[in-house]
Amino acid sequence: MKRHFPVRTALVGLLVTPVALSQDAAAQQQTTPPTPAPPSATETKPADPNSAPVTMQTTTVTGTRPSDDFAPPAPSLNRLGNDVQDIPQSIVIINKPLMQSQGVTSLQSAVRNVPGVTLGAAEGGTIGNNIYLNGFNARTDLYLDGMRDPGQYYRDTFALEQIEVLMGPSSMLFGRGSTGGVINQELKKPHLQKSTELSVSGTTNVFGRGTADINYPTGESSAARVNLMFQDGSVSTRQQTQVQDFGIAPSYKFGIGTPTEVTLYGLLQYNHDHVDYGLPALNRYPANVSPNLAYGFPSDRTDQFIAMAGATVEHKFNAGLKLRSQTQFNYVNTNVIETAPQSVGTVSANGTFTALTGSTIQGAGYNLFVRQQSHDRIIDDLTLNNQTELEAKFNTASVGHTLLAGIDLGYESYRNQAYSRNGSCNGQPLNAANATTGYVGCTSLTAPSGNGPLLPEVAGNLAMGYAYAFGAYANDTIQLIPEVKLVAGLRYDVYYSQIGNSINSVNTAGSTAVPYLAQTDTFLSYRAGLLFQPTKQQTYYVSTSTSFNPSLEQLTSTTGNQSLPPQNNTAYEAGVKYDLFKENLSLTAAVFQITQNNARTNNGDGTFSSAGTIRVRGVRTGVAGSITPEWQVFGGYTYLDARIINGIGAGTQNMIPQNTPTDSASVWTTYTFAKKYEIGGGVTYTGVRFANNTDTTAVPAGYHMDATAAYKMEKSTLRLNLFNLTNSLYYEQAMASDGGRTVPYTGFTAMLTYSARL
Repeated sequence: MKRHFPVRTALVGLLVTPVALSQDAAAQQQTTPPTPAPPSATETKPADPNSAPVTMQTTTVTGTRPSDDFAPPAPSLNRLGNDVQDIPQSIVIINKPLMQSQGVTSLQSAVRNVPGVTLGAAEGGTIGNNIYLNGFNARTDLYLDGMRDPGQYYRDTFALEQIEVLMGPSSMLFGRGSTGGVINQELKKPHLQKSTELSVSGTTNVFGRGTADINYPTGESSAARVNLMFQDGSVSTRQQTQVQDFGIAPSYKFGIGTPTEVTLYGLLQYNHDHVDYGLPALNRYPANVSPNLAYGFPSDRTDQFIAMAGATVEHKFNAGLKLRSQTQFNYVNTNVIETAPQSVGTVSANGTFTALTGSTIQGAGYNLFVRQQSHDRIIDDLTLNNQTELEAKFNTASVGHTLLAGIDLGYESYRNQAYSRNGSCNGQPLNAANATTGYVGCTSLTAPSGNGPLLPEVAGNLAMGYAYAFGAYANDTIQLIPEVKLVAGLRYDVYYSQIGNSINSVNTAGSTAVPYLAQTDTFLSYRAGLLFQPTKQQTYYVSTSTSFNPSLEQLTSTTGNQSLPPQNNTAYEAGVKYDLFKENLSLTAAVFQITQNNARTNNGDGTFSSAGTIRVRGVRTGVAGSITPEWQVFGGYTYLDARIINGIGAGTQNMIPQNTPTDSASVWTTYTFAKKYEIGGGVTYTGVRFANNTDTTAVPAGYHMDATAAYKMEKSTLRLNLFNLTNSLYYEQAMASDGGRTVPYTGFTAMLTYSARL
């Protein structure tokens, strides 16, 4: 493919911008003292352990700086620290104002803002959010309020304050996983200010959504908060994308502003969705058909029930010593009857379907058919986790320390009962006798009927598993001199897992299904970083970190009778962080390398070994905040040079790992004039990537442009969001299943939202 170097040069310009602007920033620092940002509604004053609870007084903040600031707030996770300047890794924080500006309603739509993040589609063994970070699958690297959230469900943003994307291996902080990084969702918390925010939205796709956010102080040091959501309709111009969801997220906090603060929180959500399984591949690319076509049935549905409950207790002994303990329970039940396009082929005169093979298929598309396959299952995910950590700030001589030490305890269980529906094509059976391949029927490639027979389900494999996890860690941020800090941490993990499958219960020779397997993995992770901060607004850093992925991490196995060692991952990163324009604009840039060893290799007979190596080298830049009080901007660019160094299956040697584009970029900007009118928009670009590790199905490069306009009144806002302004063909999701399926982004869609603050 011919590369357009001027485009890349323009994108890389984001990398050198901080250097060009640093001199201007230094001049500003000498002439104008930094102006602190106004306190947030959730901010509480430091507690005096010897004082009684104090009633917070109402504070009025004046000035021209708007409240909808895209600048990154402090991380919500205690283990990351309170200042992004002190984190020797790249971190991107998507805050509430940015999500509101873009009309974001789901985790998937929020993380589109982060170049280097790509989306996978639903497939046979996985349902729910399927996200890739820096070319590595992050399905089990999702966190909710700092606790692991591995359930297979579609996450909404109605109860979220912000989303934090930490790049690179981070097992020292989070335990197993995090090859490419982690994504943490921060829940909204109660505060001592009475507030109510209501919103209602409607789109040209006949989609409606309503949310409510109600916070109510119940005493001098306690408050309750509840967030509500309901939505119904088609979320895309694509066929068969209807949803009907509702959720409630209550929370209660007491002891606010006192030495001991306790937060109780929960989430109940129900999803009744028609999941998008995308388009089939043909001639090494997504089939050249209308991007709105779908190949499932109207009766398809994915029903999900999500229940989460948690409690956090934080006690401050004094200004330099704090103890925090958090316990969280998550349960997700997923009940799926879905139909996906499995392959493209021809149908003979007597109705026999023959799948096409080869890289180039001649002939008109209207003569081709799609074989449809059932992806039915009932999944139960359950997790119970506790994290207890102690933070101590102290000095040894002239050296300052911020020591964080903690223990993680976890339990997970997984149950997946598979089902299949076996059908025919024009009266001819699609499945061999007694087979459970689940081929349901066939339909035209260019004009799918959208209807299907009501077939009985046949129970297939029952996969079950559970795991216990233990981790102990310590991390010290050492301030040698005011300008130099060291970050060093170690963590020791023990992960015991056990899985079983109902099929092949007697371990028949030649079968690769595992009737039973148990394994204990141990791993020592480390993290080290050196930070040079000549001013409060500048940070230059180098760092290294590690992580590990047990072979039974997802509590499933297709590795025959082998018990494989964990994949181990090592990252090196060097970067800069600048805060400019009185700390209102954040600019970042980094170069990095992530190497995964012991990558699982498909041996071709259904078994796996640990002989693979995957390496990703890259550059990333980012910008977030305000250039002027009226002008907000958020964006970035990521370059990834990814290679499979040692093959992980036939035909994978020296290939590019799936779902890993070389170039990706996004930018979103808004401008407010006359204090009440806002206009803005942005573009998201993703370069060529592949839907599988053999690079046989390519996903073309593409972009989509979105825009917004808003009229801001004193206590309400009327906002218009326009998605895919140019109605361009942009493939948003890719999945290796079925030869490489892809899901296009919505066509042109308008959404009108009215929100009121009472």
